[in-house]
Amino acid sequence: MKTDTHYYEGKKVAFPHKGWKISALVFYPEGFEDGGAYPAVVVTHPGGGVKEQVASLYAWNLARKGYVTIAFDAAHHGESEGMPRYLEDPASRVEDIRAAVDYLTTLPFVDKENIGALGICAGGGYTMSAVQTDIRIKAAAGISSWNTGDWVKDGFPPREKNSVLMQSLKTAAEARTREANGEAPSYVGYVPNSPEEMDEHTPVIMREASEYYRTERCAYPTSVNKMAVQSLDRLAAFDAFQYIDTVSPRPILLIIGSLADTKHFSEDAYNRAKEPKELFVVDGATHIDLYDIPQYVDQAVVKLTAFFNGHLKK
Repeated sequence: MKTDTHYYEGKKVAFPHKGWKISALVFYPEGFEDGGAYPAVVVTHPGGGVKEQVASLYAWNLARKGYVTIAFDAAHHGESEGMPRYLEDPASRVEDIRAAVDYLTTLPFVDKENIGALGICAGGGYTMSAVQTDIRIKAAAGISSWNTGDWVKDGFPPREKNSVLMQSLKTAAEARTREANGEAPSYVGYVPNSPEEMDEHTPVIMREASEYYRTERCAYPTSVNKMAVQSLDRLAAFDAFQYIDTVSPRPILLIIGSLADTKHFSEDAYNRAKEPKELFVVDGATHIDLYDIPQYVDQAVVKLTAFFNGHLKK
């Protein structure tokens, strides 16, 4: 399914983060009135993604349900500023979410006491991290959430705990030393660029993500499939769910596909969290199916709407 029709309806805006300009799209409910006081939801894209892809699809859908929503390009990525380019820095990604909440509080038509957050894949992990320390987020949801720290420490599919940590740190250290001594930044891809870069050991998510991001299905010019190698040491220091038990009594929702090879991340978050919490399984869906396949997205949107309706006043 090609999904390039929904995000043209977003209004292009920008907000500051550490002196950088963050590019974003705001989506409005049908019948929007400036004098209203609408609940709002921040939507965070996956690692390697940009605002015009799955983040905007969910932002558009939630706007149809009565929410002001914002989808943004993370700092260092897409149309947002930030150097070095294509750095995957968890601290920065989490601060992006806080900065988006800051921006929403400046809009006179947003109810400052009713702001939620939603993230997809790595964005789900960053959203679960942000809600731990930003109490302005009254309810948080993740779709196909991914803990980027565990990925860098344990590998994927996961092996023993910290089984690939030292190799990740060695790779990051070598890249930083080269760049400190004048060499150009080095990059790796988030996903294979084509079937030729895959073999029998390539995980299902990487096969499907390649098809999503690197073909006409949802390729976008600003999603360039690059991650700075020096990102690895920052990722290794991160645990998306470290203090998720402190979020209670604010609620969290984790949505996964029953066939996702990444569902262990969401199950880990759920097990660590305290009530109120919910793990919602979309039967028959993989990780990437929840990005744009209508029969699965529709189920996720119904669940998200019920969740936010139940915890954000309208």
